[in-house]
Formats: sequence, C-alpha cells, structure tokens
Amino acid sequence: MPTRIDDPADPRLLDYVGLTDVALRRRTEPERGLYIAESEKVIRRALAAGHQPRSYLMAERWLTDLADVVAEAEAAGVPVFVGEHDVVEQLTGFHLHRGALASMHRPVLPAVEDLVRDARRVMVLEDIVDHTNVGAVFRSAAALGVDAVLVTPRCADPLYRRAIRVSMGTVFQVPWTRIDPWPGSVATLQHSGFTVATLALADDAVSLDALAADPPERLALVLGTEGDGLSHHTIAAADLTVTIPMGGGVDSLNVAAAGAVAAWALRPPQRG
Repeated sequence: MPTRIDDPADPRLLDYVGLTDVALRRRTEPERGLYIAESEKVIRRALAAGHQPRSYLMAERWLTDLADVVAEAEAAGVPVFVGEHDVVEQLTGFHLHRGALASMHRPVLPAVEDLVRDARRVMVLEDIVDHTNVGAVFRSAAALGVDAVLVTPRCADPLYRRAIRVSMGTVFQVPWTRIDPWPGSVATLQHSGFTVATLALADDAVSLDALAADPPERLALVLGTEGDGLSHHTIAAADLTVTIPMGGGVDSLNVAAAGAVAAWALRPPQRG
C-alpha cells in the first residue's frame, strides 16, 4: 500500500527536498545518482527507456491514473508516497500541478565512441547553461533525425527536471552522453569518421543551404552557449563553420531554434 505522509521533514523524502533550488539540485542530484521525473508522461517515458525508480511522490488522485505504475512499484518494493498538496508544496518548493514525481536512478552514461558508432547525425551542445534550451534541443533532435547528443562538461544537465519537462521526455529517447575533454574531443569525432561543423557567424562560414545541398555522410553539428557562442578553440578544431542565411536585419537565432533549423536542413536521406 502507498505510504501517506504528513510531515515535509520526513527523511524518507530527502530526494524531493528543494526542487526549485537549481544550484542545490545541480550539485546534489548527480552526486547522489538520481534525477527527478515530473508528470505522468515523463515518468512513463523514463520507465519505458528502462530507467529504474527509487521512489514515487504523488497526490492521491494519481493513484488511479498511475495504478499500473504503482502496482509495479509495490511488487518491486519501491516506495510510493502520497501526500496532500500543501505538504508536497512545503517539501518540494512548488505546487505539484502535474500530480506525480519520481526519483529515478541515473543511468550509466556510455562512452562517446560507443554512442556514435552507428550514428550519422550528432549534435554537440557546448556549455549551454539554460535547461530550457537543452530540453528544446533534445525535442528537436528527437523529431528531426538526430541520432545522438553529446554535452560538454559545463553544459546544463539534460536530466534536470526542467530540461526533461521541456523536452517532453525525449531526453530518454535520444541517446546522449558527456564528451570530455572539450574541445580536445573534436579529434575523437573526426577519427570516428565525422565531419565536425560549428554553427556560428564567421567570415569564412559555409551557408547552410550549400552544406545541405551536399551533406557529409556523418556529421557532428556543434551548438554554442547562449551568450558568447562557440569558443575560438572549438571553431579552430572543427572542419568547417556553417551559418544560417537570414533576413530582416537578424543575425542569429536562439540556440534551440538554430539547432532545429540546421537539423532539419541537414537531416540524412532515408536509407532504402
């Protein structure tokens, strides 16, 4: 049976404390080997991807909507905590309008070489610090034929609650891992047969239209951080720089929008 809670200081609920404190969660979640899945859709996608739950926290009405998940949890000995909205809000720091949370074990990330072995299109996220942008890039990657996403050491966590939510759970669908060191590992991608293209403004940049007209068989597209863009070291190490032709006096797009445009233009032909 689910365990009813009435004390937000209950030590069994430590995984869920202070979910709105980004700095705290950025540090403690990876250290403790967990992440938080929020909403029925996200929880189900995480489970479908084979991720293992540590516990669940939900409002009572979700015992019906997630009855099969609750039954599986009970059979596996995974705790299911149920609380009133005010108790959950004191614990987590926000109103649980989506109804259910799950504390999940972080999966072991694969090696870069293993992840990209059969990939034709890869996105590399260099130091993108906004979780919303990271989540949006993953959603575009899932929709537009990107086989894998690589994130640099300083990039925001794809398994942070907001990134997962914005991605609509596609962070569980698109294979990803950390690439380190960076940009030293540009050579790793090149040795694996990828043409590495940076998406940036540069005098010698190739137009996206031109690259899309004759795209490489294997392409790694590098997207840069929101403020300063890609580092000079990354641009120098890459095979080429590509830019999106624009009008209206606009010189650049939001990183997630730019990534979506480029992914669509450079999507590989369907294999027969």
